[in-house]
Amino acid sequence: MFSAVLDTSVLWPSLQRDFLLSLAAENTYSPKWSTAILDELVFHEAEKLVRRGTATDEAERTAKRLIGQMSTVFDDALVTDWEPLDGTYGLPDPDDEHVLAAAVMCSAEVIVTENLKHFPASKLPAQIRAVPARDFVYDTVRAHLTQSCRAVMAICDRSGRRGPKLSAADLLTILEDRYKMTKAVELLAAAPALREHLD
Repeated sequence: MFSAVLDTSVLWPSLQRDFLLSLAAENTYSPKWSTAILDELVFHEAEKLVRRGTATDEAERTAKRLIGQMSTVFDDALVTDWEPLDGTYGLPDPDDEHVLAAAVMCSAEVIVTENLKHFPASKLPAQIRAVPARDFVYDTVRAHLTQSCRAVMAICDRSGRRGPKLSAADLLTILEDRYKMTKAVELLAAAPALREHLD
């Protein structure tokens, strides 16, 4: 199956992460990450929760629980043995070398990241592209429309437990307004499988 390394920059926005992983749960692609990516995610997720008023200890526990859930659901996502390659690619930001090293080790075709300037094509192996989440989602939705509609409905069905209850229309609006996934949203909104939920 098509593999994509998900950088921390696309995983810490909560709803974007939920959509990316919901697409993966529908077997549209295989998500990959490393311990370094997960450690960064724990740090940023806890920091985000503290900014929102959560106590530091509870924020760290919640962030680690998230990682545990991700690791359980996607038990083949963890890339190992990438460390010897770390620092060998000459990327503009040495702190991002671990992401490319993981992508090489798992033969990923894509690194999904918002830090495109840190992954210039001239420094990447020929078989690996760096793309922002909105482009990756569009390509995934276009190739797997039925599964993508199921992913949308799965998020809506889960919503309301900790946050507000979301309709399909609510979710598509957020994906477009907050995450700039306009092209993907247009495809989803026109899909027969979702249209009945948008009226």
